[in-house]
Amino acid sequence: MVRKSPAKSAAARKANMREAILCAAEELFSTNGFNAVSVRDIAQAAGANPGSVTYHFKTKDGLLLEIYRRHCGPMNLRRSELLAAAKRVRDLQDRLEAIVRAYVLPAFSSGSDVAGGGARFTRLRAVMSAEGNEVARRIIAQTFDDTSHAFIDAIHESLPHIPRTEIVWRCHFLLGALYYSLVTPERVSRLSRGEADGADAGNAIEQLVRATVASLQAPPLDEPARTPRRAAAHTKA
Repeated sequence: MVRKSPAKSAAARKANMREAILCAAEELFSTNGFNAVSVRDIAQAAGANPGSVTYHFKTKDGLLLEIYRRHCGPMNLRRSELLAAAKRVRDLQDRLEAIVRAYVLPAFSSGSDVAGGGARFTRLRAVMSAEGNEVARRIIAQTFDDTSHAFIDAIHESLPHIPRTEIVWRCHFLLGALYYSLVTPERVSRLSRGEADGADAGNAIEQLVRATVASLQAPPLDEPARTPRRAAAHTKA
């Protein structure tokens, strides 16, 4: 019988404990938010002691940053690969659809696939964005802003007549739709009275791509038309 060396056994235990802490923290953050969860809560959920959390991640901030890194590094890499391929498409309409699909597709990987993040990490991202915590805001910007700028610029190159600021707004709406589609798919099933399956990832991707492309191609806002009605009526009077 081959026995593991004490050093290898200790390393395996540390790796398993680190993974348990990450999984526990991700579940707690995605359910309760960042502010409401303590290091002690995470340690208890992971079957560890609080010292193990600080040993592996230093602080709760460091733990959240590692959760984002482990999901978003592979996700952003996949998005960049798909974006590079999409930008080589000649037809502008097809290129725009390919760019949007390159952004949406990696987020719909299965929940067990770390590279895609899955519904739990998407729920965590939605909670972090809504919570308004400064630490989370900094981590989100650090993790996603470079990739987001690359997609916004690629869309603007395909739709040069649309001001970049308007493309930013429309991509902002896409992100909200993406969160909601992944976190509450049962709502689609319920409101369609069972005629649509909200958990059908393939259909959800195509619906999101089609809706987003249509919104991106909408005419830009007409500046004069943005005058408030009350002010316009006062002017006429």
